[in-house]
Amino acid sequence: MANPLKQLAGETAIYGFSSILARVLNFLFVPVYTRMLTQVQYGVVTEFMAYIAILQVVLVLGLETGCFRFANKEGEDPRKVYSGALLAVTGLNLAFLACMVAFSEPISAALGYAGYRSLIIYVASILFCDSITAILFAKLRQEHKAVKFAVLKTIKILTETGANIVLFFVWPAKPDFTYPILAIFISCVLCLVLFIPDIMRLKLTWDGGVVKRMLLYSLPLMVAALPGVANDFLDRILFRFFDTSSGAWRASLGIYQAAVKLAVIMNLFIQMFRYAAEPFFFQRAKDKGSKELYAVVMEYFTAFCGLVFLGVIGYIDIISYLLGKDFRMGVGVVPVMLLSYMLLGMLFNVSMWYKLSGKTNMAIWITLAGLIVTTIVNIVFMPRFSYWASAFGHLASYLVMFVLSAALGAKYYPIPYNWKRIGAFFLFMAAAYAVMFFTAPEGSGVHWLNIGLNTVLIVLYAGASWMVLRKRPVQTAA
Repeated sequence: MANPLKQLAGETAIYGFSSILARVLNFLFVPVYTRMLTQVQYGVVTEFMAYIAILQVVLVLGLETGCFRFANKEGEDPRKVYSGALLAVTGLNLAFLACMVAFSEPISAALGYAGYRSLIIYVASILFCDSITAILFAKLRQEHKAVKFAVLKTIKILTETGANIVLFFVWPAKPDFTYPILAIFISCVLCLVLFIPDIMRLKLTWDGGVVKRMLLYSLPLMVAALPGVANDFLDRILFRFFDTSSGAWRASLGIYQAAVKLAVIMNLFIQMFRYAAEPFFFQRAKDKGSKELYAVVMEYFTAFCGLVFLGVIGYIDIISYLLGKDFRMGVGVVPVMLLSYMLLGMLFNVSMWYKLSGKTNMAIWITLAGLIVTTIVNIVFMPRFSYWASAFGHLASYLVMFVLSAALGAKYYPIPYNWKRIGAFFLFMAAAYAVMFFTAPEGSGVHWLNIGLNTVLIVLYAGASWMVLRKRPVQTAA
C-alpha cells in the first residue's frame, strides 16, 4: 500500500458519510426542537440522552476495542472473538432490559416524571439494541466493510428522521418531549432487525477462555471510558442538583444543549476520524515507522480542527439563527465547546499509546482525573454561573487528561510528536480568533463586512497551516 494515510483518509470519508448524515439531520432538527419544544422540554430530552450515553458505556463492556485487539492477535479465532463478545453483551443487556421494564413506574416517579414510564422502557430498549449492534458494527470496521457500515447507519438515521417528521408534523397530538426518544427507539429496533442475517452467518459459539481474555483486556477500558463519557454528560445530570442560579434548571439545560449543538461540526469530524483511525492504528502497530506515521496524523488532525474552529466562529452570526430565539442567549459558550472538542480529539490521538501497549489500566487514572476536574468545576461554579460552568468544566477536564496522557505516553510508548509544529497551529488559530473577537460589531444580526473579514482570516489560517504541514514529508509504512 503506497500511502497508509490515503487509506485512513478514504475510510474516514466513507465512515464519515453516515456520521455526517446523522449529525446534519440531527442538526437540522435543532430548529424544530428549539421552536416546537419549550426550554424545559428540551432540557428533559437532554437529561435522558445523558443517561443513555453513560449507560451504554457500561453495557458494551469495552468489547468494541477488545474485539479489535483480539481479532488481530495471532492465535485467536476472529469468529470466536465476535461470537463471545456478542453473547456476553446480549446476556447483560437482556437482564438490564427486564429490570427496567419491571421497575419503570417507580424509576420514572423518582426522577420526577410520574406517568411517563414509557420513557424508561424506551431508554432501556435503545440501550439493548445499540449495545448489541455496537459489536456488529465493530466487526464491519474490523473487516474494512466501510460501505456496508455506512449503509446500515444511514438506514438507521433516516428511520429516526422519518419518525421525527411523523411525530412532530403529522401526529395530531401536541409535540411532547417523549417524541425524540421514541424516534430513536424505532430506529434502533430496525437496525437490530437488519443485522439478523449477519448474526445468523456468525454461527454463535461460546468459548469461555476467549471471553475471559477479552474481558480482562476490555473491562479496564470500560471503566476508563466511563469517566470519559461522564466528562461529556455528567454536567447535564448535575443541572438537576446544582443549577440554583436560574428559575428552572431544565430550561438552563435546554439552552445549554442548544448552544452545544452549534459545536457539532467539530465533534462530527472527531467521530469520523475515530471510526477509521482506531482499527488503522492497531493494524499499523507492527509496521516500521508506525510511530512517525502516528505523529504525522496528529499534525494533520490538529490543523484541520483549527480550520473547523475558525469556520464555525467566523460564521456564528449566521449559524445561530438555526436556534429558536428563546435559545440564542447561550451562543457565547460555543467557542469554549469547540476548543474543548478539539482537545478531546487530540486526546484520542495521544491516548492510543495505552491501547497499543496493552497498559489499559493507565486509562482509568487519566480519565478519572478528568472526571474529578469536571465534577469540581460544575459543583463549585454551576450554582453561580449555570451553563458557563459546564462549558469551562469540559475545557478544563479535557486539557488535564490530554496533558496527563501525553506525558505518560512519552514515558511508556514514545511517539515523536512535534509539539512546536502543533503549537504553531494553535498560534495561527488564536491569532485569527483574536482578530475575529475584537472586530466583531456590537448588536445582533448578520454583519456582512465582518463575515468577509472572517473569511479572509480563515483562508490565511489554512494557508499558514499548509505551509507548516508541507515542510514535513509524509511517512509511509510498508
